[in-house]
Parts: sequence; C-alpha cells; structure tokens
Amino acid sequence: MVPEEVAQRPSRRAVAVPELVERARSGDARSVARLISLVEDASPLLREVMAALAPHSGNARIVGITGSPGVGKSTSTSALIKELRSTGKRVGVLAVDPSSPFSGGALLGDRVRMSDHALDPEVYIRSMASRGHLGGLSWTTPQALRVLDAAGCDVILVETVGVGQSEVEIAGLADTTLVLLAPGMGDGIQALKAGILEIGDLFVVNKADRDGANTTRREIRSVVSARESDWKAPIVLTVATTGEGVDEVVTEMERHREYLAGGELERRRLARVGREIEALALGSLRSRMADVTGDARLGSLAADVLAGRSDPFAAADTLVEHL
Repeated sequence: MVPEEVAQRPSRRAVAVPELVERARSGDARSVARLISLVEDASPLLREVMAALAPHSGNARIVGITGSPGVGKSTSTSALIKELRSTGKRVGVLAVDPSSPFSGGALLGDRVRMSDHALDPEVYIRSMASRGHLGGLSWTTPQALRVLDAAGCDVILVETVGVGQSEVEIAGLADTTLVLLAPGMGDGIQALKAGILEIGDLFVVNKADRDGANTTRREIRSVVSARESDWKAPIVLTVATTGEGVDEVVTEMERHREYLAGGELERRRLARVGREIEALALGSLRSRMADVTGDARLGSLAADVLAGRSDPFAAADTLVEHL
C-alpha cells in the first residue's frame, strides 16, 4: 500500500473506541469484552476509553463478595445472579481468579461454576487474573467496573480471589460488602484474626445445612455487635447449592442500599474514586522512576548517600524535583 493510501485511511483510534463504547452501551457482549481486554492489557487506548465511558458510569450498585477459599463464593454468586435476575436486574460479574503461574491468566474456575447463566444476555461474567496483586483483586478491577457500569448493569458482583487476610481491599471498592463464612472450617476464629469481620456490611454463613452453622453465627454476632456503627450488619444463613436463604440475602442488600442513600453512599464512592486517582498517579510516578533508574543522576545521588555527603531523604527530594 502506498503512503498516500495509508494517509487517507481513517484512524483506528478515532473510530474504534466510540464505536466500541456505543455497542457496549447497547448490550453487545463482544464489545464489553473488548473494552475490558483493553483495560487488562493497559492499552494505549485506555485513556480514551475511560474518557468515553465517564459520562455513562456511576449508576450500577457494586457488591463485593469475599471470604476464605472453600466457603462457596462462586456457588453463592451464581445463586445471587439467579435471584437478582428474577427481579429483572441486569447483572455483571467480575470474578477475580488466581493467576496461572504459567500463562499469567485467570484459571477460569468461577466461570465454570456459573455456567447456568452463560446464555442469559442480561448477565455478563468475566474472569480476571489477579496477576500477583495483593488484596484479593486485580489492579485493573476499578476500570473494568466502569466498563460494566457504563454497559448498563444494574448490579455488579465482584468476587475476590479468596486469599484470606489480605482481602479487605474489596471494602474500598464496593458499595456493599458480603463476607461469606462456612461452619466447620474455623472461619469464625480466622476471621477474627484477619480483621475481615470489620469490613462486612452483610455476613452470610453458607453451607448452613452442616453442623455448627448456628455456632458460627453466634461467633460473628458477638463481634459485630461490638462495632461502632449505625448499620447493624445482618447475618444470614444460606445453602447456596439449593438457593435456600438467598432471597433473604438480596432483601438485606436492598435494606443496606436504603441505608447508604442517607449520604454514606456518596462518601464511599468519593473515597473510592480518590483512591483510584491516587493509584493511577502513583503508577505514573513509578513509570517515570523506572525511566531514571539507569540515569547518571540517580547513580550520583546514591554515591553521595553512600559517601555520607547526603542522606536518603534529601536525595529522594532531589530526585522527585527532577521528575
């Protein structure tokens, strides 16, 4: 192709993003998938994507689902999807899987357990790899949530990896945080150690058909009752495999939404966006730092500190000034 013909072709950047966003907003699953892939790949188009999505986001309810491995998070998420769909809600799911040590991608275990909803056009399920990010989430989760929000999801369920004590990050991302536990797994004591009970807006004791469910509920209640909060977090017993108790979970989620409407929702969302901006700014600074790690200036500053002509704080201030 000659250079003149190349110059006459429309820019892929100018055409692709608005078209993808428009299709995603109309419910096209392929376009939603492509936008989330751009997010995960940190595409050069990401800034344009976020700018295009901004006017259309901020409407979805974000519900975090967390708990230790084995408590039935994926099965509970599937049961919640079914209950929410029965009320006409359009549901998005971000299931953050552990990363494969070989490919770095998600292991897709959650999508296997949610296969009952695969053909429902009003349900979008996406597995995302944690890629070593601590906190039970992926670093791209906030931007992926914005995609699903702008695509018209009424409720977005975010299921964390299930890594135990580092899962509290979900509380800063969700409007409502569900903490799942199960009897017979030592979850009550483990939760006390991890501080995970402090982040829950709603507690679900799954596998309640097992012995010890009421004991687990009492353990949780004894801790939750001591929290200083106007919201008294409810504790619901469920059997996710049969759907027992799931309707009550959705009812309590609605009750919490009404509580948040008093001003708490705006406070949480402002804090969430503030943390996202801060994370992006720090990422930009780290990128700039990487550019100067081989710079002679950094070597000179290190030599001054080593020789006692300067100290690390003064050297860091000098480096920041040059950024």
